[in-house]
Amino acid sequence: QFTTRVVSCRAAELRPEGGGEPVSGFQVVLEDTILFPEGGGQPDDRGLIGDVPVLRVTRRGAEAVHFVPAALEPGAEVLLSLDWERRFDHMQQHSGQHLISAIAEQMFGFKTTSWELGRQRSVIELDTPLVTAEQVVALEKSVNEKIRDRVPVTVRELAADDPEVETVRSRGLPDDHVGPVRVVDIKGIDSNLCCGTHVSNLSDLQVIKLLGMEKGKKNKTNLVFLAGNRVLKSIEQSHNTEKALTSLLKNGPGEHVEAVRRLQSSVKLLQKNNLNLLRDIAVLIARDFKSKPAPRQLFVLHRKEGDSEFMNIIANEIGTEETLLFLTVGDEKEAGLFLLAGPVEAVENLGPRVAELLGGKGAGKRGRFQGKAAKMSRRGEVQALLQEFVSRQNPET
Repeated sequence: QFTTRVVSCRAAELRPEGGGEPVSGFQVVLEDTILFPEGGGQPDDRGLIGDVPVLRVTRRGAEAVHFVPAALEPGAEVLLSLDWERRFDHMQQHSGQHLISAIAEQMFGFKTTSWELGRQRSVIELDTPLVTAEQVVALEKSVNEKIRDRVPVTVRELAADDPEVETVRSRGLPDDHVGPVRVVDIKGIDSNLCCGTHVSNLSDLQVIKLLGMEKGKKNKTNLVFLAGNRVLKSIEQSHNTEKALTSLLKNGPGEHVEAVRRLQSSVKLLQKNNLNLLRDIAVLIARDFKSKPAPRQLFVLHRKEGDSEFMNIIANEIGTEETLLFLTVGDEKEAGLFLLAGPVEAVENLGPRVAELLGGKGAGKRGRFQGKAAKMSRRGEVQALLQEFVSRQNPET
């Protein structure tokens, strides 16, 4: 916590990180702050000004701007409280990134070109087209050895024109930077120009887990990692998943993969048999219709189980030169598929109207119009429309 004063407060809007409508609130500048404004690859802090939540902290030149939902009185003394759990997580990830980047360059010559501290995992972009699995293992072993060595991490400030600044690893200063520059030193390992928050000793990182590599931008590779408490949370999540799978599969963790493979094979076989049965059913339905003594100009069928192939087999078997067919598959209370087949001119005329009634979309050619339906419960209206059409075409029927 930290006591300070409100310098200014003005109305503003905040666009949520996940998108959506802007939120109305106020931008507050304080005499000083303990909340980190986003920058340098690190997200901003959260906290409270009095009992008012701070929803975002950004940098404007040398000022930290706090976005809050309620107005604060300029000149008022306020107690600023920091969300320590979020801050410490960011400290672990950011210091972990410095350590990984430094060791990756020392061991393999891989320079870091950018990084991102994500909500679930963090990513370091390395200036190399390839990192082998063996290099990842060696890198993870080395960074965790440094953590166990309890190496100190210190912060110092230098004047912007100090010649020593040129000797420190850096991606450059922002154009609007003012005042001294901040150097984060991992003793004997790395010196880095950095505005972010860090642990004071590598032992505070607890452990680093490299999750592997992903293809990055042209000639670059992304290294994904977790540090500190995120590793513990990941283990807990994996353990819970493992317990659930043990219960479902009725075997030990070492047998899970083989059990899932057997289930996949069984499912594929069942799906194949199911498709064959559906084809047989489609043929039988069509033959039953054709066996009726009096020919009918309209055939309507709905079935919960089925697909486009099922409907087209029925249409092929019945023939569509003289008969108008309206076929649907799917749950009546949910979305499904439909097929309108019959004489070309009739289908061209009725297809779009059928799709509209079913709240769906479709397309057609050569006497067939098919698509997806959002309102399967309106099949009765479609049937009435088609019956009326057939009656107009054949008054004697």
